[in-house]
Amino acid sequence: MEKTEKHKVNFGLVGKNISYSFSKGYFKKKFDALGLTNYSYNNFDLKSISEFPAISENTSNIQGINVTIPFKEEVIQFLDDIDLAAKKIGAVNTIKFTENGLIGYNTDAYGFQKSIEPYLKKHHKKALILGTGGASKAIAFVLEELGIAFSFVSRSGKNNGFKYEEVTDNIISDHTLIINCSPVGTFPNIEEKPAIPYNSINKEHLLFDLIYNPDETAFLALGKAKGAAICNGHRMLEYQAEKSWEIWNQ
Repeated sequence: MEKTEKHKVNFGLVGKNISYSFSKGYFKKKFDALGLTNYSYNNFDLKSISEFPAISENTSNIQGINVTIPFKEEVIQFLDDIDLAAKKIGAVNTIKFTENGLIGYNTDAYGFQKSIEPYLKKHHKKALILGTGGASKAIAFVLEELGIAFSFVSRSGKNNGFKYEEVTDNIISDHTLIINCSPVGTFPNIEEKPAIPYNSINKEHLLFDLIYNPDETAFLALGKAKGAAICNGHRMLEYQAEKSWEIWNQ
């Protein structure tokens, strides 16, 4: 990692294979709009979380970091403190650098709740969460707060959930909210989709995909074709980014 310019106020994103990332472009536009010419947001593309300590060693005046797949859980070991909500969720996607060390937060939960609430109807009482990674934990936290029952779906059936091959038409009919927290369908693999039975999706369903590239994943397109309401992860990212900015500046 190269040394950064000392006069810069630095922020960034930690993840793996993140050249596509939304965050860098979003914050560059934000800094330009606010006239913050000495502010910089960089991608820290890591092969392993063991490389994480080198970021602060090689980056002067770093004040905040976002964390994305696959390090939202692994990064916790390097933190000095963690916000209560993030502790309950078990995943961190925002880190603030302070005089007392690194403090972890989770703004995914905030972003998800703000973005999905306008779409929720009274009949959305049961949900399927596709995937069991760090992002899925924030989604489960929000659903619990909203009083929506949920089950996880994954290849292994972990967290007392279903394996993909166990998801039947009846299960789909019974769960009118389906949230994709897996990376399946992300660019460039845009033809891929979670392996669930789509025939039972109807106009009562709401499909939410945390993916934002492409705008309409194969998962969402199939739901839309069946009459379901759909929403991608773009607004969630904007909300969580703004919440991160608020945390870094408080």
